[in-house]
Amino acid sequence: MTVLGRKFGADEAATREMMGRADEVAAAEGLTFAHADALHARTLNAHRLIHLAAAEGRQHAMVEELLAAYFTRGESLGDLAVLRTAAAAAGLDASRVEEVLGSDEYRDAVMADVAQARAYGSSGVPFFVLDGRFGISGAQPAEVFEQALEQAWASRAG
Repeated sequence: MTVLGRKFGADEAATREMMGRADEVAAAEGLTFAHADALHARTLNAHRLIHLAAAEGRQHAMVEELLAAYFTRGESLGDLAVLRTAAAAAGLDASRVEEVLGSDEYRDAVMADVAQARAYGSSGVPFFVLDGRFGISGAQPAEVFEQALEQAWASRAG
C-alpha cells in the first residue's frame, strides 16, 4: 500500500484512481500531473536546497524544478541525483549544492519551517497560509480561497 493509501485508508487501485482524478483536474487547468508512480521520500534535502536557492534569489526557479520533477516526471525528491539536476536547472552553483548536501546547512531553517507549519495547523500538503495568519488545508475549491482572502483583507482593514 502506498503512503497516500495508508493516509486515506485506500488500497492501491483506489489510490491510483484518486491520483488519476487529481491528474484530470490538473489537465483541465492546463497542468500536467503524472505523479502516480513517484516515490514518497524524505524531502529534507530538497527543502534545504530551497533555502539555498532563496539565499541566492533562485527560490522560485528551484521550487518549480522540484515540482516538475515530482508531479510531471514522477521522480523521487529523495534522490540526490534528481535534486542535483533540479538545482542545476534552477541555476544554482554545483559546488555550492554539494557543499549544502554534504553538511547540515539549512537544516535548522527547515525544522523552523516545519514547526511554523504545525503552529498554523498543517498536517500535510497542500497547505496555504494567507497573510501569515489564515491557513487553508488541502486542495480546496476556488470559493474557499476567495472567502479566506476576503476574511484576511477584512481583518486587515478593520
